[in-house]
Amino acid sequence: MLRFFLHRGGQALIAAFGVVTLVFFIQRLTGDATALLLPVTATQADIEAMRVSLGLDRALWVQYLEFLGDMVRLDFGRSFVQNASTWDIISSRIPQTLQLAAGALAVALLIGLPLGLIMALTRGKAVSRWIMGFVLACQSMPTFWSGIILILVFGVWLRWLPSSGTGTLAHLVMPSVALGLLSLATYARITRSAIVDELSKDYVRSARARGVGTGRMVSNHLMRNSLIPIISITALEISQLLGGAVIVETVFAWPGLGLLTVQSIAARDFIVVQAVVLIGAFVTIAANLAADILYSIVDPRVRLAGK
Repeated sequence: MLRFFLHRGGQALIAAFGVVTLVFFIQRLTGDATALLLPVTATQADIEAMRVSLGLDRALWVQYLEFLGDMVRLDFGRSFVQNASTWDIISSRIPQTLQLAAGALAVALLIGLPLGLIMALTRGKAVSRWIMGFVLACQSMPTFWSGIILILVFGVWLRWLPSSGTGTLAHLVMPSVALGLLSLATYARITRSAIVDELSKDYVRSARARGVGTGRMVSNHLMRNSLIPIISITALEISQLLGGAVIVETVFAWPGLGLLTVQSIAARDFIVVQAVVLIGAFVTIAANLAADILYSIVDPRVRLAGK
């Protein structure tokens, strides 16, 4: 067990090192940052002074080693546009993004899993086809479009929910639904496929022959044995939620990391953009590591195969 965890943890560290290295060199390949941070009227002396202040006058390998050291300490540098610590800027937005991601994941899980289960148990019937139509509609609708439709219907026409901002549970409802619809469709389809696969196995036919009811079979066997693909897709959906948050937060003026990214790009605050990209990558790596650990708990065969 310990060997499995160390192996997966080592892979996660290698992936994090690769992301940090890639971000560093891509940033340098885009050109001289001083040309973007200074106005067009800046003199050569101003450009050189900015290069010294950014540390760009030093050798590339020195900059790289310092960058690695900063990442180990989780030091993302200082925003020259806002004249503040990048971590202070980001940390003030993280709770809002976590709140939105948690709301979207709750929508996806609490609605998507039951819909997938119902589709599997009623396959071939009209109710299964109706639910599949709804799922395909959710999967086909772009996030920005679903957000606009929700604002138009529930914010403008019915006036049930606030169209922007944060602060109350009512503010969270529409952004969570808009962000969670695509994940809802994914969970429903994956759950349906997993349950249908389990229903074709011998232990299900044996249980039915012994008179085991559908409810007991679902709670004791089917859902547990279908967890592997659901856990796997959860790690991927966390990344999708972080990416989709950029659009949803912009549509609903939700003050999280996504809106901060858009604002920072517009203001040419690339130190903040770089930090947001790195944090998103670290969260994705951590989510996949957590999924690997859950695999080994749910199904010990995964742990044995990874040796």
